[in-house]
Amino acid sequence: MFQKINDFFANQKNSKLLKEISGKYVEKINSLENEIKTLSKEDIHEKLDEIRDKSDGVLSEDDICFACAVVREVALKTIGLRHYDCQLIGGLALFHGFIAEMKTGEGKTLVATIPVLLNNLLKKKVHLNYCK
Repeated sequence: MFQKINDFFANQKNSKLLKEISGKYVEKINSLENEIKTLSKEDIHEKLDEIRDKSDGVLSEDDICFACAVVREVALKTIGLRHYDCQLIGGLALFHGFIAEMKTGEGKTLVATIPVLLNNLLKKKVHLNYCK
């Protein structure tokens, strides 16, 4: 019984979070698609360097949307895979520190490219400690 109650509240929280991420970011990312297609590789590098330089540990909503649109376009141009909206949501959830559960074949590797770029723009470095 307690598990059912917990599942009910957890489900409501997840739904709210997904709607918030979707409403806040995905529409803006999709609206940037045509603009990103027209940018050259140099223009993209320049804009990302500008975002990296001005970010003081925080990215604006516009910068996050731009970076996600860039990741989507670069993936399409390089490996022929385009992030679906649900994959954008998954990547943004990971970036914000949430756990994103996905079934086999739903593009987890593609999803991971979003928080990788966003963390790079924040100059975050990951140090892996391996047991010797």
